[in-house]
Amino acid sequence: MNKPIRRVSVFCLVLVLALMVRTNWVQGVQAHAWATNKENDRNKYDRYAYPRGNIIVGGAPVTNSDNVNGLRYKYKRSWVDGPMYAPVTGYSSQSFGTSQLESLEDGILSGTDSRLFFRNTLDMLTGDDKKGGDVVTTIDPKAQKAAFEALGNKKGAAVAIDPRTGAILALVSTPSYDPGTFAGSSDADAKAWTNLNADPNKPMLNRALRETYPPGSTFKLVTAAAAFEDGKFQTPEDTTETPEKYILPGTSTELKNASKTEPCTNATLLVAMDYSCNTVFGKIGAELGKDKLRAQAEKFGFNNAKVEVPIRASASVFPKSSSPDGTAMDAIGQHDTRATPLQMAMVAAAIANNGTLMEPYLVDQERSSTLAVVSKHSEKEMGRPVSPTTAQKLQQLMESVVKNGTGEKAQIKGVTVGGKTGTAQHGQDNSGLPFAWFMSYAKGANDKQVAVAVVVEDGAAESAEISGGSIAAPIARKVMEAVVGTK
Repeated sequence: MNKPIRRVSVFCLVLVLALMVRTNWVQGVQAHAWATNKENDRNKYDRYAYPRGNIIVGGAPVTNSDNVNGLRYKYKRSWVDGPMYAPVTGYSSQSFGTSQLESLEDGILSGTDSRLFFRNTLDMLTGDDKKGGDVVTTIDPKAQKAAFEALGNKKGAAVAIDPRTGAILALVSTPSYDPGTFAGSSDADAKAWTNLNADPNKPMLNRALRETYPPGSTFKLVTAAAAFEDGKFQTPEDTTETPEKYILPGTSTELKNASKTEPCTNATLLVAMDYSCNTVFGKIGAELGKDKLRAQAEKFGFNNAKVEVPIRASASVFPKSSSPDGTAMDAIGQHDTRATPLQMAMVAAAIANNGTLMEPYLVDQERSSTLAVVSKHSEKEMGRPVSPTTAQKLQQLMESVVKNGTGEKAQIKGVTVGGKTGTAQHGQDNSGLPFAWFMSYAKGANDKQVAVAVVVEDGAAESAEISGGSIAAPIARKVMEAVVGTK
């Protein structure tokens, strides 16, 4: 071989070696990085190349994988009662990705979770098609339907929890959306997505978990809890030293009650809660001070940015640096206090459960395509915001509100119901329509229990027509009836 040919041969050999090294580097060392790269469209195609697992409610799937046998996508996601379950399932779109359980449980639903390795390997060896696993939720379909239908065309949310376990029985946000309208990759899907995101009513916002509101008078239960725990009061019948006119500390501003006829002057805690006296609980909050109120609120879950069900909820807020007059307003759920519906359901659940707050959860089981259980949720205690003695005093207050006070529309025959109404002002100089709140619990003779929180953003055209007792309480009653029944 002459010298030029030898040089060319060596050069070609170097090129072949370089190609081999590069190929092995890409397929070996960089394989995972390329496979998981968000720009790798094959991931999207592969996700819909076989049936996706289902999200289960009440033993039945509320999702499907429809065989469309397209050029790139063989299957497309569809939903049963999509708008009703959208706050739970989220969406799974060929064009726009996934959200909520469809996203957080994607490994199980798509069949790519490492815990499904044995099942996938067996399917490969037997020639069976790959299948995703199922996610079993805690949702009670009767409670979910009751909340969704009761909210109707109102803008708001409802959350129901089993106080003893933390299982979320209903999670509803309205207005809602149908995930199926943009599940594909067509122009129609793109238009539906654009229209939903441009809608000023924000149908894709999960108001149950991701929106915070001033909780209004429902927060008075947290203030009462702080007062009992601090020893300021011993029983619900204790008399408060409340003047006829209460001036906010350091100001000349009078804190007014909803009506001049309410018996709030020197009222007992029981009467003050029945009539939702602002003066009583504003004064109690100012006297306890912001630090004690904040400590009590945080025991219930406020200021916790890590509440996950597993969908992460926005943190409910009790301010850290209010002035004394601001603290008085914080104590009645106004000023800078804000809460999600989930948070207020957690407060009601802890009270109903004699002071123990269970960690709320939405997923009970993860299963393989053969229904073998991959994981099962273990109930966890999140904390003990109040003592059992204090919880029983708060139960007495809440049950009196439903029997004798502003929550009468939540009464259920033959069922023990406790509740608290709230009508929260908001907007510049309180110019916005008030938010109507109701938080409650019900204990039936069948040993079933439920804690519920409902908020309605725009329950009426006129401010004077809006109250938690008239608008939110009947919605909560429907949800409680769906879980515990009636006599």
